[in-house]
Amino acid sequence: MTPDLNSRIAIWRQKAIQGTLTEEETKEAIIALRAGRVSAHMASDNSRRKKAIAEVTNADDLLGELGEM
Repeated sequence: MTPDLNSRIAIWRQKAIQGTLTEEETKEAIIALRAGRVSAHMASDNSRRKKAIAEVTNADDLLGELGEM
């Protein structure tokens, strides 16, 4: 998160506590916070995908090991 976003979150939080957060500010907060989650989600998906690809074993090798038993 950027320092600007952290500052805006602190302001939104304070206004929410005071009950003065407007509907427009609420929408702005939701959009800003979701944008961060989308980025995290995409990074997580990419990480999982790379990990899964690395762990896939060649099927021919597996079958060859069975024949050796």
